[in-house]
Amino acid sequence: MEDILRPIYQERASHKNTIGVIIVEKKGEAVSSITDTFDAVLLVIIKDSEQSVQIKHYEFNENKAALHIVDENQLNEWVLLGSNRKVIEWLMNGRVLFDRNEYIHNLRNELEMFPRDYRKLKMGVEFAKLIRRYLEGKKFYDSKQYLDAFNYVVHALHHLARLAVVENGFHPEVLVWGQVKQIEPEIYKLYEKLIEGEETLEKNLELLFLASDFLISSKIELGSEHLLEVLSSKDEPWTYEDIMNHSQLTHYSIDLSIMIEFLIERGYIHVHKVETKGQHIYHRCYSVESN
Repeated sequence: MEDILRPIYQERASHKNTIGVIIVEKKGEAVSSITDTFDAVLLVIIKDSEQSVQIKHYEFNENKAALHIVDENQLNEWVLLGSNRKVIEWLMNGRVLFDRNEYIHNLRNELEMFPRDYRKLKMGVEFAKLIRRYLEGKKFYDSKQYLDAFNYVVHALHHLARLAVVENGFHPEVLVWGQVKQIEPEIYKLYEKLIEGEETLEKNLELLFLASDFLISSKIELGSEHLLEVLSSKDEPWTYEDIMNHSQLTHYSIDLSIMIEFLIERGYIHVHKVETKGQHIYHRCYSVESN
């Protein structure tokens, strides 16, 4: 298959802004989620592109292939946020066809080493997503919207599972529950109970919220370590705008605000009221609560 696709990837490799090309081929006869049902995927990584992603589909000899042309910045965002988890599988296990200045070689080494600072940021992002899904699920549960609550709790458990995998020094893969079953079976059992529980949905959710609250509480310091370290980097309180625009916190995106409020309720962040020109109206600023 590589021989047939060679003209396509060689043409891309000849461009000066192309820094790597990887091929991922379907294994066996079964439909593969890793390759999005295609027989082969070509991943072309480029620098400084106006389009962050371009995708082209090809067909030949009753086979089909997909070409993904991805800007380096987009690739890094996917790896960090886990928003395109197949990419890590492609990067780690795909066959390298072109590697300018050992870009892919060095990227693979970094992914395998999974540096502590990178893990802290990734755990922070997962924890923020976990908090949002959990609290929204709890809101639906309290209003007796059990199917909506179920949907949010499944997502919350998924982020809890990914957090546990990162905590143990691994990248969350597409089949994350297979990893969690080995690493933290307690979280896996919660998921299993939610899906297969013989009680009513209301009762299953009630038990799950109790257990989840304990597990989330046990992960607070781990999941908030990165955010609290950034907020501790200066003595004066932060405005929310300063926090939101900090280069290390932009990846928290829309989940940042709810995570800060959660940490205020748990006593990790302190609120400072700063006077404005309006009577009885204050700016809200934030600092890390000293122990």
